[in-house]
Amino acid sequence: MLAMVLETPGQPLQQQERPIPTPGTDQLLIKVLACGVCRTDLHLVDGELPQAVLPRVPGHEIIGTVVAVGPEVAATWVGRRVGVPWLGWTCGQCSFCTAGQENLCDKALFTGCQLDGGYAEYTVADQRFCFPVPGNLSDTEAAPLLCAGLIGFRALRMAGNARHLGLYGFGAAAHLAIQVARGRGQQVYAFTRPGDDKSQAYARLLGAVWAGASDQSPPHLLDASLIFAPVGALVPLALAATDKGGCVICAGIHMSDIPSFPYRLLWSERSVRSVANLTREDGRTFFEELHRTPIKSDVTRFSLRDANHALECLRTGQFNGAIVLTP
Repeated sequence: MLAMVLETPGQPLQQQERPIPTPGTDQLLIKVLACGVCRTDLHLVDGELPQAVLPRVPGHEIIGTVVAVGPEVAATWVGRRVGVPWLGWTCGQCSFCTAGQENLCDKALFTGCQLDGGYAEYTVADQRFCFPVPGNLSDTEAAPLLCAGLIGFRALRMAGNARHLGLYGFGAAAHLAIQVARGRGQQVYAFTRPGDDKSQAYARLLGAVWAGASDQSPPHLLDASLIFAPVGALVPLALAATDKGGCVICAGIHMSDIPSFPYRLLWSERSVRSVANLTREDGRTFFEELHRTPIKSDVTRFSLRDANHALECLRTGQFNGAIVLTP
């Protein structure tokens, strides 16, 4: 099979011919139909994820068809279309796992980081961490939901019943989160890099009541803000735009250092917290919500062989919405 492999951080992915993997005891062998390109993949390539094990096939927004199963897996899996997310395995026994916080498991393994992912024609995944995919979504539409959609959804859950919601960084996750938020009746305020008129216009098209630069003040104080851009300097800016009792939620796996800021920005019971990974319950709840609030992925497609070009387009923000690879 063809696979795009990260051998050395900071270097382009290498195109390799590899044997099709054999599924382990609890695993599915999956023919990859589509794999989303996530900003986490950029952090992996740039060497910003110290937990990564190299060489590695990136990609954790996988849609594929099960073509074979391991010895402990029911044969009825064969032929099903499934989604493979970032969370690839947990111990199931630690205090976090048994408390419903498997996203915090110290032994967790992540797809495209410690486990080979979807930048390949085939991959294997633990059956327990694969999701059924709604049949009304195409492969390319469904792929971004496996991380951009799920992480945005987990962040939205942390925001609670925020009526006035800020989104900092309007990429793949935000373009899906705004659709869920609008379906719930929330007022969304979009923040982009200064001068990014294209993304601001796109946010308004998707229903933002206001869109502007990240250093601008919105016309209404925010009850909560989700930060998707990996820029620590956005935290004090978001706090300054947040009302008393509000929350700033950092939704990325990696972020540059947060600069010091005056205590008055945090005063009045404002809070800052992070989203770490996802749980299988997030996936089940998210896909249930999609039955009530349908959302549409805006996708730009690249071939698997063009993965390096796709990553560079993501880095420079050349496209709205999400980028997806297809073999």
